[in-house]
Amino acid sequence: MPKELEANSSQTLIFEGYPHMTKTALITGAAKRIGKAISLHLAAQGWNIAIHFNSSENEALLLQNELKTSYPHQHFELFRADLNNSFEVEALIPQVLKDMNNIDLLVNNASIFEKANLTNTDTGFLDRQMNINFKAPFILTRDFARLIKEGLIINFLDTRIVNNKSNFAAYSLSKKALWEMTKMAALEFGPNIRVNAIAPGLTLPPEEKGDEYLLKLAENIAMKRPGGLYPILKSLNYILSNDYLTGQLLYCDGGENLGLTS
Repeated sequence: MPKELEANSSQTLIFEGYPHMTKTALITGAAKRIGKAISLHLAAQGWNIAIHFNSSENEALLLQNELKTSYPHQHFELFRADLNNSFEVEALIPQVLKDMNNIDLLVNNASIFEKANLTNTDTGFLDRQMNINFKAPFILTRDFARLIKEGLIINFLDTRIVNNKSNFAAYSLSKKALWEMTKMAALEFGPNIRVNAIAPGLTLPPEEKGDEYLLKLAENIAMKRPGGLYPILKSLNYILSNDYLTGQLLYCDGGENLGLTS
Protein backbone atom coordinates (compact mmCIF):
# COMPACT_ATOMS: atom_id res chain seq x y z
CA MET A 1 0.00 0.00 0.00
CA PRO A 2 1.39 3.48 -0.86
CA LYS A 3 2.75 5.46 2.08
CA GLU A 4 0.08 8.11 1.57
CA LEU A 5 -2.58 5.50 2.33
CA GLU A 6 -1.00 3.56 5.18
CA ALA A 7 -2.06 5.98 7.93
CA ASN A 8 -5.46 6.34 6.36
CA SER A 9 -6.31 2.66 6.28
CA SER A 10 -7.00 2.51 10.02
CA GLN A 11 -9.54 5.33 10.00
CA THR A 12 -13.22 4.54 10.21
CA LEU A 13 -15.34 5.80 7.36
CA ILE A 14 -18.86 6.75 8.41
CA PHE A 15 -21.40 6.36 5.63
CA GLU A 16 -25.00 6.69 6.67
CA GLY A 17 -28.45 6.92 5.17
CA TYR A 18 -28.50 4.12 2.57
CA PRO A 19 -30.34 0.82 3.00
CA HIS A 20 -27.88 -1.45 1.16
CA MET A 21 -25.84 -3.67 3.41
CA THR A 22 -23.07 -3.88 0.81
CA LYS A 23 -21.88 -0.61 -0.69
CA THR A 24 -20.60 -0.32 -4.24
CA ALA A 25 -18.63 2.54 -5.75
CA LEU A 26 -18.11 3.17 -9.45
CA ILE A 27 -14.86 5.09 -9.90
CA THR A 28 -13.90 6.34 -13.34
CA GLY A 29 -10.21 6.24 -14.09
CA ALA A 30 -9.81 3.91 -11.13
CA ALA A 31 -6.61 2.16 -12.12
CA LYS A 32 -4.07 4.96 -11.69
CA ARG A 33 -3.09 7.95 -9.58
CA ILE A 34 -5.97 9.56 -7.63
CA GLY A 35 -8.47 6.99 -8.88
CA LYS A 36 -6.33 4.13 -7.62
CA ALA A 37 -5.88 5.82 -4.24
CA ILE A 38 -9.66 6.23 -3.89
CA SER A 39 -10.20 2.59 -4.89
CA LEU A 40 -7.73 1.34 -2.27
CA HIS A 41 -9.15 3.67 0.36
CA LEU A 42 -12.79 2.70 -0.14
CA ALA A 43 -11.99 -0.99 -0.41
CA ALA A 44 -10.29 -0.78 2.98
CA GLN A 45 -13.57 0.56 4.37
CA GLY A 46 -15.57 -2.41 3.04
CA TRP A 47 -16.74 -1.10 -0.32
CA ASN A 48 -17.12 -3.12 -3.48
CA ILE A 49 -15.43 -1.31 -6.37
CA ALA A 50 -16.42 -1.07 -10.02
CA ILE A 51 -13.03 -0.33 -11.56
CA HIS A 52 -13.47 1.72 -14.71
CA PHE A 53 -10.58 2.02 -17.16
CA ASN A 54 -9.98 2.63 -20.84
CA SER A 55 -6.37 2.20 -21.96
CA SER A 56 -4.89 1.22 -18.58
CA GLU A 57 -5.88 -2.45 -18.69
CA ASN A 58 -2.66 -3.75 -17.14
CA GLU A 59 -2.90 -1.33 -14.23
CA ALA A 60 -6.58 -2.18 -13.77
CA LEU A 61 -5.84 -5.90 -13.63
CA LEU A 62 -3.06 -5.36 -11.11
CA LEU A 63 -5.36 -3.27 -8.94
CA GLN A 64 -8.15 -5.84 -9.17
CA ASN A 65 -5.77 -8.63 -8.13
CA GLU A 66 -4.43 -6.57 -5.24
CA LEU A 67 -7.92 -5.79 -3.98
CA LYS A 68 -9.16 -9.36 -4.33
CA THR A 69 -6.14 -10.62 -2.41
CA SER A 70 -6.55 -8.08 0.38
CA TYR A 71 -10.35 -8.24 0.62
CA PRO A 72 -11.51 -11.69 -0.58
CA HIS A 73 -15.11 -11.22 0.63
CA GLN A 74 -15.70 -8.07 -1.44
CA HIS A 75 -16.34 -7.67 -5.16
CA PHE A 76 -14.01 -5.89 -7.57
CA GLU A 77 -15.01 -5.92 -11.23
CA LEU A 78 -13.43 -4.31 -14.29
CA PHE A 79 -15.35 -2.15 -16.75
CA ARG A 80 -13.76 -0.76 -19.88
CA ALA A 81 -15.26 2.34 -21.50
CA ASP A 82 -13.83 5.07 -23.68
CA LEU A 83 -15.14 8.27 -22.12
CA ASN A 84 -14.57 10.03 -25.43
CA ASN A 85 -17.30 7.81 -26.90
CA SER A 86 -20.82 8.69 -25.75
CA PHE A 87 -22.22 5.27 -26.68
CA GLU A 88 -19.70 3.55 -24.42
CA VAL A 89 -20.37 6.03 -21.61
CA GLU A 90 -24.11 5.41 -21.83
CA ALA A 91 -23.51 1.66 -21.55
CA LEU A 92 -21.33 1.92 -18.44
CA ILE A 93 -23.82 2.31 -15.59
CA PRO A 94 -26.25 -0.30 -17.00
CA GLN A 95 -23.35 -2.77 -17.26
CA VAL A 96 -22.19 -2.07 -13.70
CA LEU A 97 -25.75 -2.52 -12.43
CA LYS A 98 -26.04 -5.81 -14.31
CA ASP A 99 -22.80 -7.18 -12.87
CA MET A 100 -22.82 -5.63 -9.38
CA ASN A 101 -26.56 -5.09 -8.70
CA ASN A 102 -26.28 -1.54 -7.35
CA ILE A 103 -24.15 1.60 -7.22
CA ASP A 104 -24.20 3.68 -4.04
CA LEU A 105 -21.43 6.07 -5.02
CA LEU A 106 -20.31 7.48 -8.37
CA VAL A 107 -16.90 9.14 -8.43
CA ASN A 108 -16.29 11.06 -11.66
CA ASN A 109 -12.51 11.10 -11.39
CA ALA A 110 -11.19 10.35 -14.88
CA SER A 111 -9.94 13.29 -16.91
CA ILE A 112 -7.34 14.31 -19.45
CA PHE A 113 -5.05 17.26 -18.86
CA GLU A 114 -3.57 18.60 -22.07
CA LYS A 115 -1.96 21.96 -22.68
CA ALA A 116 -3.19 24.43 -25.31
CA ASN A 117 -4.32 28.03 -25.20
CA LEU A 118 -7.46 29.23 -26.97
CA THR A 119 -5.65 30.09 -30.20
CA ASN A 120 -4.05 26.66 -30.47
CA THR A 121 -7.15 24.61 -29.56
CA ASP A 122 -8.49 22.87 -32.64
CA THR A 123 -11.92 21.30 -32.82
CA GLY A 124 -10.77 17.74 -32.20
CA PHE A 125 -8.76 18.78 -29.16
CA LEU A 126 -11.73 20.71 -27.77
CA ASP A 127 -14.11 17.82 -28.35
CA ARG A 128 -11.80 15.35 -26.58
CA GLN A 129 -11.36 17.58 -23.53
CA MET A 130 -15.05 18.36 -23.22
CA ASN A 131 -16.18 14.78 -23.91
CA ILE A 132 -13.96 13.18 -21.27
CA ASN A 133 -13.88 15.90 -18.63
CA PHE A 134 -17.46 17.16 -18.84
CA LYS A 135 -19.79 15.25 -21.15
CA ALA A 136 -18.98 11.81 -19.70
CA PRO A 137 -19.60 12.94 -16.08
CA PHE A 138 -22.80 14.63 -17.28
CA ILE A 139 -24.06 11.39 -18.86
CA LEU A 140 -23.05 9.25 -15.88
CA THR A 141 -24.68 11.68 -13.45
CA ARG A 142 -27.85 11.72 -15.53
CA ASP A 143 -27.95 7.92 -15.74
CA PHE A 144 -27.26 7.58 -12.01
CA ALA A 145 -30.33 9.71 -11.34
CA ARG A 146 -32.46 7.82 -13.88
CA LEU A 147 -31.48 4.29 -12.96
CA ILE A 148 -30.37 4.32 -9.32
CA LYS A 149 -32.31 7.24 -7.82
CA GLU A 150 -30.54 7.23 -4.45
CA GLY A 151 -26.92 7.68 -3.42
CA LEU A 152 -24.00 10.03 -3.76
CA ILE A 153 -22.01 11.54 -6.63
CA ILE A 154 -18.59 13.17 -6.25
CA ASN A 155 -17.07 15.08 -9.17
CA PHE A 156 -13.37 15.83 -9.35
CA LEU A 157 -12.63 19.34 -10.53
CA ASP A 158 -9.42 21.38 -10.41
CA THR A 159 -8.44 24.47 -8.47
CA ARG A 160 -7.83 26.10 -11.86
CA ILE A 161 -11.55 26.83 -12.14
CA VAL A 162 -11.09 30.02 -10.06
CA ASN A 163 -8.87 31.76 -12.63
CA ASN A 164 -9.00 32.58 -16.32
CA LYS A 165 -5.53 31.52 -17.40
CA SER A 166 -5.75 30.09 -20.90
CA ASN A 167 -2.67 27.85 -21.01
CA PHE A 168 -4.97 24.83 -20.48
CA ALA A 169 -8.02 26.53 -21.94
CA ALA A 170 -10.22 23.58 -22.95
CA TYR A 171 -9.35 21.61 -19.82
CA SER A 172 -10.13 24.55 -17.53
CA LEU A 173 -13.40 25.27 -19.30
CA SER A 174 -14.45 21.63 -19.04
CA LYS A 175 -13.86 21.70 -15.28
CA LYS A 176 -15.68 25.02 -14.89
CA ALA A 177 -18.66 23.46 -16.69
CA LEU A 178 -18.50 20.39 -14.45
CA TRP A 179 -18.72 22.59 -11.35
CA GLU A 180 -21.82 24.34 -12.70
CA MET A 181 -23.37 20.96 -13.52
CA THR A 182 -22.58 19.76 -9.98
CA LYS A 183 -24.69 22.55 -8.50
CA MET A 184 -27.54 22.01 -10.95
CA ALA A 185 -27.57 18.27 -10.27
CA ALA A 186 -27.53 18.77 -6.50
CA LEU A 187 -30.60 21.00 -6.76
CA GLU A 188 -32.50 18.76 -9.16
CA PHE A 189 -31.69 15.39 -7.61
CA GLY A 190 -32.00 16.18 -3.90
CA PRO A 191 -32.82 14.93 -1.39
CA ASN A 192 -32.23 11.35 -2.48
CA ILE A 193 -28.99 12.01 -4.36
CA ARG A 194 -26.29 14.26 -2.98
CA VAL A 195 -23.85 15.76 -5.50
CA ASN A 196 -20.60 17.39 -4.40
CA ALA A 197 -17.15 18.12 -5.77
CA ILE A 198 -13.49 18.12 -4.79
CA ALA A 199 -10.96 20.43 -6.44
CA PRO A 200 -7.40 19.16 -5.94
CA GLY A 201 -4.35 21.36 -6.32
CA LEU A 202 -0.74 20.17 -6.12
CA THR A 203 -1.37 16.48 -5.51
CA LEU A 204 0.84 14.33 -7.73
CA PRO A 205 3.45 15.44 -10.29
CA PRO A 206 2.75 14.76 -13.97
CA GLU A 207 3.97 11.31 -14.96
CA GLU A 208 6.94 12.78 -16.82
CA LYS A 209 8.06 14.97 -13.90
CA GLY A 210 9.36 14.36 -10.38
CA ASP A 211 8.54 15.68 -6.91
CA GLU A 212 10.78 18.72 -7.37
CA TYR A 213 8.30 20.01 -9.95
CA LEU A 214 5.53 20.27 -7.34
CA LEU A 215 7.87 21.60 -4.66
CA LYS A 216 8.78 24.54 -6.87
CA LEU A 217 5.14 25.32 -7.66
CA ALA A 218 4.24 25.06 -3.97
CA GLU A 219 6.43 28.05 -3.17
CA ASN A 220 3.59 30.22 -4.48
CA ILE A 221 0.69 28.81 -2.44
CA ALA A 222 -0.37 29.45 1.14
CA MET A 223 0.66 26.08 2.58
CA LYS A 224 4.06 26.10 0.79
CA ARG A 225 3.96 22.36 0.12
CA PRO A 226 2.21 19.84 -2.11
CA GLY A 227 -0.70 18.01 -0.55
CA GLY A 228 -0.28 14.45 -1.79
CA LEU A 229 -3.14 11.98 -1.74
CA TYR A 230 -4.04 11.91 1.95
CA PRO A 231 -5.85 15.31 2.08
CA ILE A 232 -8.00 14.26 -0.87
CA LEU A 233 -9.00 11.06 0.91
CA LYS A 234 -9.86 13.05 4.04
CA SER A 235 -12.03 15.34 1.90
CA LEU A 236 -13.71 12.27 0.45
CA ASN A 237 -14.40 10.98 3.97
CA TYR A 238 -15.97 14.30 4.94
CA ILE A 239 -18.36 14.29 1.98
CA LEU A 240 -19.31 10.67 2.60
CA SER A 241 -20.01 11.19 6.29
CA ASN A 242 -21.86 14.51 6.17
CA ASP A 243 -25.33 13.63 4.93
CA TYR A 244 -26.46 17.27 4.89
CA LEU A 245 -23.79 18.33 2.39
CA THR A 246 -24.81 18.79 -1.24
CA GLY A 247 -23.93 21.17 -4.04
CA GLN A 248 -20.64 21.96 -2.34
CA LEU A 249 -17.02 22.16 -3.50
CA LEU A 250 -14.06 21.34 -1.27
CA TYR A 251 -10.86 23.02 -2.43
CA CYS A 252 -8.18 20.53 -1.44
CA ASP A 253 -5.35 22.71 -2.71
CA GLY A 254 -3.36 24.20 0.17
CA GLY A 255 -4.87 27.61 -0.52
CA GLU A 256 -3.95 27.74 -4.22
CA ASN A 257 -7.46 28.98 -5.07
CA LEU A 258 -6.82 32.13 -3.01
CA GLY A 259 -4.97 33.59 -5.96
CA LEU A 260 -1.38 33.46 -4.71
CA THR A 261 -0.12 31.84 -7.91
CA SER A 262 1.37 34.13 -10.51
